[in-house]
Amino acid sequence: MFDFWWRPLLVLGGILVAALIVGMVLGVNSAVAVLLLGVLAYLGYHLYQMAALTRWLEQGERDGMPQARGAWDDIFYGLERQLRRQKRSANKLTAVLERFEHAAQAIPDGIVMLNGTDQIDWFNPAASRHFGLDDAADRGQFIGYLIRQVPFHDYLAGHNYSEALVMKSPASRDVTLSVQLVPFGDKRKMLISRDITQIELLEAMRRDFVANVSHELRTPLTVVGGFLETFSDMEHINPVDFRRYSDLMQQQTERMRMLVEDLLTLSRLESPQNRLQESEVDVPALVQSLYQEAHSLSAGRHHIELVLTATHWVKGNPDELRSALGNLVSNAVRYTPKDGHISLHWEVQGGEVCFRVRDSGDGIEAHHIPRLTERFYRVDRGRSRETGGTGLGLAIVKHVVTRHQARLMIDSQVGKGSCFAVCFPASRLIAPVTASVPALT
Repeated sequence: MFDFWWRPLLVLGGILVAALIVGMVLGVNSAVAVLLLGVLAYLGYHLYQMAALTRWLEQGERDGMPQARGAWDDIFYGLERQLRRQKRSANKLTAVLERFEHAAQAIPDGIVMLNGTDQIDWFNPAASRHFGLDDAADRGQFIGYLIRQVPFHDYLAGHNYSEALVMKSPASRDVTLSVQLVPFGDKRKMLISRDITQIELLEAMRRDFVANVSHELRTPLTVVGGFLETFSDMEHINPVDFRRYSDLMQQQTERMRMLVEDLLTLSRLESPQNRLQESEVDVPALVQSLYQEAHSLSAGRHHIELVLTATHWVKGNPDELRSALGNLVSNAVRYTPKDGHISLHWEVQGGEVCFRVRDSGDGIEAHHIPRLTERFYRVDRGRSRETGGTGLGLAIVKHVVTRHQARLMIDSQVGKGSCFAVCFPASRLIAPVTASVPALT
C-alpha cells in the first residue's frame, strides 16, 4: 500500500514546496497561482490516464496496454498481471469445455441440454440422430415442439423423472429409444436417450422363443397324454387299436426328442465356452454321403443330382458341418413336391468354394427370406409340421456358418424353386489330403 501512495504524495509535496518558494520570492498571489496550476496539471495527467484506461477497456484488447509512470504504472501493471491470469484460466476452461464437448459428441447415447424453460441449449450428434434435431434451426427451441408425442409430453410435464420412458424415435419409427430427464443446476435438465432397438428385438425374440417352445411341446404332450388317459379308462384294449395308438405316440415322442436335440444343439453353438474344434474335413466325401442320405429320405419320389466340380477340403468341425449341410439337404427333400428335381453342388465361385442345394419346389416369397434363420419361423406353419420339421434347422445352419466365417445365401422365386448356398472363404480352404475324384451323377 505504501509503494502505491508514496509517488502521488511526493508529487503533491513537490508542487506545494514549489508554491512556497515562489511565494517567498514573488508573493502570495504567485504562490497560489503556481499551486493551482500544479494541481490542475496533476489532475489533467490523471484524467488523461483514466481516459487511456477507459479506451483500452472499451476496445477489449489484451495487447497494447497503455504506458504510464508513477502510480498509473502500478495500476496498469497490476491489471496486465490480472489479465494474464484470467487468460490462462480462460484457456484452461476452454480446453476443459472442448474435451467435454468432444467426449459428449463421441458418446453413443444422446444428450440434450435444456435450460430452465425446457429450451434446447446444446445437443450431441447421437441426440440429433435419435430425435431428428438440426443444429442450426433447433437450438433455443422448446423441446416439446420438436418431440410431438403424447407420452413424452406427459413425461416432461409430470416432473417424475426417476424412471426412463420407452418411446419410438421421432426420426425413425423403426428405432426404439429409452429416454430419461435428469434435473441439475438452476432448473436445468439433461435429456439422455439410448437406442434400445436391438434389446427390444432380443426381448421379443425371447418371448416368441418361449411361446414357440411351449406351443411345439404342448401338441405332442397333449396327444400322448390323451392316449394314455384313454388307455387308463379302457378295461380291454384291442391289440390293433393299441398298435395304432402306440405308433402315433411314438411319432409324437420322436417329434419331442428331435425338438429337444435341436434346442440343445443351438444352446451348444451359442455357448461362448464351446470353442470350435477344427480338423480337416473331406467335403467332397461329405457331400457324396449327403447325396446318399437324400436318396434314402426321398425314397424315389424325386430326381436327385450330384455335381462335384471342386476337390477342396475345409478346415472346420466335421459334426457341425454335417449337421448344417444335412439340414439344407433334408429341407430340400421335405419341401420339394413329388417328381421334383434336387441337385447338390460343391463348386468353385470366385475366391470361394460353395455347397449349393437347388430344388424345384414351390419357392419362397421375398419378404420371408430375411427371417428364415429365426428360430421357429415358418413360411407355412401347417405344412412345416406335416413334413416333420422342428423350425430350428436353419437357425442351426446360420450359427454353424457364422462359426466357420462362411456365408449363407438364399435365393428363391415362387413357383420356380429355391437355392440355399454355404460359401467358404479362401482362408478356410485346404488342398485335399487324399485325392478326391470329381464326380458328375
